[in-house]
Amino acid sequence: MNKTQSVLDRYSEAALQVQENLCCPIDYEQELLQLLPEEIITKDYGCGNPSRYIETGDTVLDLGSGGGKIAYMAAQLVGEQGQVIGVDINDDMLALAKKYQAEMAEKIGGDRVKFVKAWIQNLALDLDYWQHYLQHNPVENLAQLQALNSAQQQQCQQKPVIADNSIDLVLSNCVLNLVEPQAKTQLFEEMFRVVKPGGRVAISDIVSNQVVPEHLMNNAELWSGCISGAFELQNFLQAFKAVGFHQMRIDQWQAEPWQVIEGIEFRSVTVVAYKPVEATDKEYMLLYKGPYSVVMDDFGQSYYRGQLVEVSEQSYQLNQNNQDFIAMATSQIPEMTKEKRHGCCA
Repeated sequence: MNKTQSVLDRYSEAALQVQENLCCPIDYEQELLQLLPEEIITKDYGCGNPSRYIETGDTVLDLGSGGGKIAYMAAQLVGEQGQVIGVDINDDMLALAKKYQAEMAEKIGGDRVKFVKAWIQNLALDLDYWQHYLQHNPVENLAQLQALNSAQQQQCQQKPVIADNSIDLVLSNCVLNLVEPQAKTQLFEEMFRVVKPGGRVAISDIVSNQVVPEHLMNNAELWSGCISGAFELQNFLQAFKAVGFHQMRIDQWQAEPWQVIEGIEFRSVTVVAYKPVEATDKEYMLLYKGPYSVVMDDFGQSYYRGQLVEVSEQSYQLNQNNQDFIAMATSQIPEMTKEKRHGCCA
């Protein structure tokens, strides 16, 4: 089975005619939907609401933006200083999103949404440019193919579609599961590349409670229907950690499975994760307040209740906004504490 082609075909059909059972229904903020054309609302196929993590002034990247529903919701939330970039590979979905672009710009008071054609697992390659290039410069032999590959690599390095460290928030709504298995590692690496240090991702997707067996993964209907490409939950969380994200948390969880197939439960979750800030020469300490006697963070640092501990900047950034900790940077650390460093009880 060609998984990519099955997804393209399924979503092209969904752009032309509503597919009722393509993904699970979600309640969105009605005030954000009021400005949206009915066609965009009805031809949306998500499984969560990552729009709730958008802040004023954000530059937002929507992976697999489809007909533009989340992107146009985001445009209302980022305000005049913000920007929204929708990325999709499906021409029919992109046409649907762009169909209402001028109308939505007038309604929200500014043209702050753009849609680009790109693979979400390769946010550097400019498919619009190369599609136009190949129409006028078809590849006819191996030498030309090698030259094309070299030129594409150069374009990715020098002028990526989405630049390094340029995005405040990457969000996605039921799309990561559609990416071919061999490209999923690159997908997470690309998310990490484009997010600013201190930025975040909010990913709504379908996960399973068991690893999906190969015979289900090879079912075109299940794959393009956002089912058999699902991550097993622990593998999903590990994929964020493996590329460098931290402070992952499951922020939304569908209590009842959306579907159960061969005893495997498939449900919607939303995971939020952060990109660490760049290291500095400051010193950091954390005091764990409780309620547990001891906890451990993603970097292997243990915290005992009531004990002030010197930590790395990564651990500090991970826990500084956690209500269970008191966080102190260099200027806030008392001189006596600086001398003792460890084992100082509050």
